[in-house]
Amino acid sequence: MEISSKENTQFFSNNTILPVDRSSFKSESSASKEKQSCCGGIKIFLGALSFVYFAKALSGSYLKSTITQIERRFDIPSSLVGVIDGSFEIGNLLVIILVSYFGAKLHRPRIIGAGCLIMSAGTFLIAMPQFFMGRYRYERFPSTINSTVSISPCLQDKSQTPLSALEKSQAKINAGCEKEAGSSMWIYVLLGNLLRGIGETPIQPLGITYIDDYAIEENAALYIGCVQTVAIIGPIFGFLLGSLCAKLYVDIGFVDLDSITITHKDVQWVGAWWLGYLIAGVISVLAGIPFWFLPKHLPKPESRKDSSTSSEQSKFITEDNKEQHKSYQQQVKIAEMAKFLPSLKNLFGNPVYILYLCASIIQFNSLIGMVTYKPKYIEQQYGQTSSKTNFVIGLINIPAVAFGIFSGGLIMKKFRINVLGAAKLSLGSSFFGYLLLLSLFAMGCENSDVAGLTVSYHGTKRTTDYEQALFSECNSGCSCSKNDWDPICGANGVTYISACLAGCQASNGSGKNTVFFNCSCVGTLESPSRSSSAVVGPCQKGNECPKMFLYFLVISVITSYTLSVGGTPGYILLLRCIKPHLKSFALGIYTLAIRVLAGIPAPVYFGVAIDTTCLKWGSKRCGGRGACRLYNSSALRYVYLGLTLVLGTVSIFFSVAVLWVLRKRSSPQDETLSANGERGACGTKSRKDNFFNSDCLIQTTYWPEKETRL
Repeated sequence: MEISSKENTQFFSNNTILPVDRSSFKSESSASKEKQSCCGGIKIFLGALSFVYFAKALSGSYLKSTITQIERRFDIPSSLVGVIDGSFEIGNLLVIILVSYFGAKLHRPRIIGAGCLIMSAGTFLIAMPQFFMGRYRYERFPSTINSTVSISPCLQDKSQTPLSALEKSQAKINAGCEKEAGSSMWIYVLLGNLLRGIGETPIQPLGITYIDDYAIEENAALYIGCVQTVAIIGPIFGFLLGSLCAKLYVDIGFVDLDSITITHKDVQWVGAWWLGYLIAGVISVLAGIPFWFLPKHLPKPESRKDSSTSSEQSKFITEDNKEQHKSYQQQVKIAEMAKFLPSLKNLFGNPVYILYLCASIIQFNSLIGMVTYKPKYIEQQYGQTSSKTNFVIGLINIPAVAFGIFSGGLIMKKFRINVLGAAKLSLGSSFFGYLLLLSLFAMGCENSDVAGLTVSYHGTKRTTDYEQALFSECNSGCSCSKNDWDPICGANGVTYISACLAGCQASNGSGKNTVFFNCSCVGTLESPSRSSSAVVGPCQKGNECPKMFLYFLVISVITSYTLSVGGTPGYILLLRCIKPHLKSFALGIYTLAIRVLAGIPAPVYFGVAIDTTCLKWGSKRCGGRGACRLYNSSALRYVYLGLTLVLGTVSIFFSVAVLWVLRKRSSPQDETLSANGERGACGTKSRKDNFFNSDCLIQTTYWPEKETRL
């Protein structure tokens, strides 16, 4: 009986253990399922966010690639194009505070989806003027247009011109004046870019925080790095799309392309700039669709179940003290809000932060202005087409920037560089980058020989005012207008503003194949016995120009890489030079300052400076100055590169001051600790600040507006 009783108790004890094992097995299986669903949900969000980053980077870089096209299409100066470009930053600043504060309390994926719709609406709005302002009209003498009426370019007397032709010409001018309001449609481009800025606002703050909240802690930095990597691919496709659309005529599908008398090499050529915006708008719509089906909250990983407290704090907070802890948290929040002004004072009292902020603002002014007008500079300086320019930037320059950013981070990790080393690397990168940029002054092309502008009709360099120099004895008998821009290339290699100003008496052929004969001004230069014929279009730049363009590309790629290497060390320097609890606030001030003091004004004053180098302005149909037709190559080179280098040099002085302050403050013990693997201001904290350290690691992968500054 005793044995049987023992067996019974053992049997029952075994039976009582079995249910516990099953429940634990169930809990483990449910935990594994929860982990799988969590990982699946965050990966879907990661893929959707990466696609959105690609879409916004593509549309932003495509805008940069179409600046010259927009300028010619709407007949506006570069300074006004700069205002259009800066409107994106203005739209972003209008709602950034509201979105960052209220967006975190609402359905973040759907707010991002709504932002994508607003961004796509702005992109579509940019393209809309093309469908309402009529067909593009370039300046061409009637004899070069397919017509049965033959008109002499040099009108000895208005009675030579058939009345019907004059009436038709006057009717076209009157019709153009009636549609002159279409020239103000650039406002819709500005408003569309403003909407793009508003729609883009929630993507970065809400998307990154969503990943940080629901991803496994050790995977968060990797996920954010993946998003930023995909964002770098966007500008490559944006410029390649700009290259493709620049080859297509602006009114493709609306006019007979055989009747077009200009080619994509002509300065009056306008590509199908609007087509790329329609494509970018569709991509933005598609990118926003998944966010409408994602949940407001994802199941959190086991390590982050209690998001309101750190892992160490949660061990000491029991159920009885939960309410007390919540009330304590509210008091802490109120206390933190009351510390806003002291925090601001503390931040601006940090000399390293202030000096680095000034250096960054000035350097971003230099880089934003340079990148915005780089396509225009290449076109005007080296005589390249818009299509080739965008192709080169997208396929060569941007990958060099991406590789430079990656190299900077790799150097920081491999050599375990401390704060002082990061400052040195950032300074060295800027110094050698701008030193390489200095060599571009010697890699320019001379001005094209344009009669009456860069050379006189007798072959000597221009010395008088160009408006008076446009007329000479050889074309004094012609009724020509100084406002026309219909360039032809003479047999002597000189470009003439129009066939009339070249004194041409006859023409043969039509459209692109028109040849002018008996041009009295063509035969007066150096060799009067040479042929006095001319063909449609300007003459090509000198023989040395293609070689100079190749040298420019090589130096430009090396410069882009060198400057980009210092981006990551500089940003990590920013993170490590401030107290952990002020880090988010400091990053917000930094981003705001870059947008307000660099993103908005830089394109405007760079455009104003470039406008001062214009030699020949276009004229609108009903009067008024249009877009620039010809720039002084030498003056453009000195203004564009000079302004970039002056700003870069000033930023280097501030970077030297940062290094000097760091050297003065750092002690040998700190440097030894940092060299042994400590991570500067973020890494020397105690274990109770581990959550700050992880946040610092995550934030180092983010560079404000990196994808749009490429």
